[in-house]
Amino acid sequence: MNPVVHFEMPYDNRQRMAKFYESAFGWHTQMLGEDMGNYVLATTTESGEDGPKRPGAINGGFSPKKPDWPAQHPSVVIAVDDIKTAAEKVRDAGGNRVSMLQPTRHRRQ
Repeated sequence: MNPVVHFEMPYDNRQRMAKFYESAFGWHTQMLGEDMGNYVLATTTESGEDGPKRPGAINGGFSPKKPDWPAQHPSVVIAVDDIKTAAEKVRDAGGNRVSMLQPTRHRRQ
């Protein structure tokens, strides 16, 4: 089974977004600078160097909405053993790719 390991969501106002998720859910946010695209890391559960300590829990992040990009929606990152094989399975199941394949360093648990 291929697990969800990360989420991404767009924001309009990062101060408002961070305040909302911190006060509504107790998440911790870390606002990165312009050199990192004003990305905001979100820690949603107790975590260590290798990520969440609780099996099945995930962390994520937020990026600014960009007016010149097409529709921007929440997304999830799913860990797979082979990204090209997984992309073929998605296509064969009736899905299609909306962005470039992006291998990451996430480790499968």
